Amino acid sequence: MVGILGSLLRQVVGGMEKVPEEISRAFQEQKNVFGGREPRLPDIVKMLQTVTSSLPTFVCIDALDECATTHRVKLLNSLKQILETSPRTRIFIIGRPHVRAEIEKRLAGRMICMPVDPRKGDITEYLRLKLDEDETPDAMDESLEADILEKIPENMSEMYA
Repeated sequence: MVGILGSLLRQVVGGMEKVPEEISRAFQEQKNVFGGREPRLPDIVKMLQTVTSSLPTFVCIDALDECATTHRVKLLNSLKQILETSPRTRIFIIGRPHVRAEIEKRLAGRMICMPVDPRKGDITEYLRLKLDEDETPDAMDESLEADILEKIPENMSEMYA
């Protein structure tokens, strides 16, 4: 969790002309701790609140459903804390439908849900492109290719039902 939000902090601060004094000071304090340690989650959340409270910030998190449940809870709770002090921050989260209830629970009143469903034709087109790029075309006969183009789009569509 520290890694995800630390990376986000790095990206936000990296886009600024000057690193805010509070952020520099916080990192210096961490270096001075015995053995020097990296900032902890509450420290990173506080730093993100500091930098995002004064400028428009857009955050995109992909594949939230692939994040372990305990990490997902911490991430969503941290994002909620950031949103509470950063009214100009917008967060775009992508994940499979089964995490929607959790997102709604953790970010209640601060989100709009927009389902995005892959179209079977889009999946088929993507597969055709990838099959055309195959460097060993002789390894597959027409029957196997037909099965791939039929079964994968069907199974993908079921994942989002």
